[in-house]
Amino acid sequence: MQPLATDSKLSISIDIGSTGPAAASPVAPSALNAFGSCEYAQTGFRVYMQVGSSQTTSWFITGFRRNASTAAPIRPRICIVGAGPAGFYTAQYILKHLDNSDIDIVEKLPVPFGLVRFGVAPDHPEVKNVINTFTKTAENPRTYGAEQDNTLNIPNENLQNVLSAREFVAWYNGLPGFENLNPDLSGKSLTLLGQGNVAVDVARIVLSSVDDLKKTDITEYALETLSRSRIDTVHLVGRRGPLQAAFTIKELREMLKLSSCTTRWRADDFDHVEESIPNLPRPRKRITELMVKSLAEQAPNNVPPAGRCFQPIFFRSPVNFVGSGKVEAVEYVVNRLADGRAVPTEQRETIATDLVCRSIGYRAVSVDNHINFDARKGCVNNAGGRVLKRNLTGSDQTIDDIEDKYETGLYASGWLATGPTGVILTTMNNSFGVADLVCRDFNSNTIRLNGSRPGLDLAGRPYVSWHGWKAIDREEVRLGQAKGKPREKLTRIETMLQIASNASD
Repeated sequence: MQPLATDSKLSISIDIGSTGPAAASPVAPSALNAFGSCEYAQTGFRVYMQVGSSQTTSWFITGFRRNASTAAPIRPRICIVGAGPAGFYTAQYILKHLDNSDIDIVEKLPVPFGLVRFGVAPDHPEVKNVINTFTKTAENPRTYGAEQDNTLNIPNENLQNVLSAREFVAWYNGLPGFENLNPDLSGKSLTLLGQGNVAVDVARIVLSSVDDLKKTDITEYALETLSRSRIDTVHLVGRRGPLQAAFTIKELREMLKLSSCTTRWRADDFDHVEESIPNLPRPRKRITELMVKSLAEQAPNNVPPAGRCFQPIFFRSPVNFVGSGKVEAVEYVVNRLADGRAVPTEQRETIATDLVCRSIGYRAVSVDNHINFDARKGCVNNAGGRVLKRNLTGSDQTIDDIEDKYETGLYASGWLATGPTGVILTTMNNSFGVADLVCRDFNSNTIRLNGSRPGLDLAGRPYVSWHGWKAIDREEVRLGQAKGKPREKLTRIETMLQIASNASD
């Protein structure tokens, strides 16, 4: 197969690279400069995006072109690193607003769509409908990733059965490299540390009926493990109170409606909450009213819940994992609120558990030490999407006072720029904003089209075309239909490559 041709109307390809043990380390985005076929405008133009995690080194390259006229002798050619939501939304906006532009999207997995494929809960198919929009963008005429978990740094965090929610989600969603996680669901209780939507997703999947999950695109190995699960209680623990809970009303409603599952609140957690409701902003008011209503309707504490139980617990911060060999309980400090912050008291509480999932956020990791990266925050240092230089002059000044502060033609979008926050709509708005900066910088000649830097040469390198991805997609759908599911995700890179290699362009 030929490299991406600069004169083709549309070129779409996926370059996979090595899949062996030697490929376990990501290739730095700066390595794009080592290959010489596709040229990028002036000093090069790269937009680094958040993508999913993988244990292999792969390249997913999708080429788009927007034709407004045939007169322009030099065209803007843009490289976007990351084929997740941020990457596709950025490409979508640029294609619409920057005439005569060509875009290559580079991704380390052999399949696109990032967290939409590997992060969205399998029982939320409506959220995955955005894939249709991304596919239209791809069929128009490495990578960084939030792939390292935040840790609590408390005693015994390395005990067996202490996992991260990111790992658990990757396991049931079929992210390659996590199929052998094999979480131990033989105990009676699971504790989720953190109260965001990811934590609620994990709770819902664990507490849901297997018959309901069979209709989703959850992996077959996860379905089999969940069918043998003995977990009947899930604790959702947060350091602050109900008024600060991070989950949304949609996720809470789904939990309250879950069949054969009772939600059990602690009444003491809601002291003075009801009297605060009239002064709350509307979104917070609605979710608080729903919690208070559910609390008022629940059975007395001396009546054991029927079936499985979902128990949110507030004002608790973990300080120690208790156990010999594997986790047996979590010791918490009891918090009080001061100006909206959790302040520890002298009180302690220990709650038994058989499995723990941390859900306290992710952070990006740097694979290119030439980029101005803040390891503490897990973000590329940027101002509105424009990447800041590593060594800024006038450090005693504010960023606004420094003139020569940006890396020309280098931008960050998605979680790499903002940290892992918000929902897909948040990422879309951020990506559109960064893409608008890109268009304005081209139109104002901030990025000059009078030079180029080498791009990626696919000659002699194994890669999978867009037709190859479509073949993988068809095979997953076929396997799913045989089981009454939307698709059965492939999780082995080798299998994906074999299917893709048999597809013709």
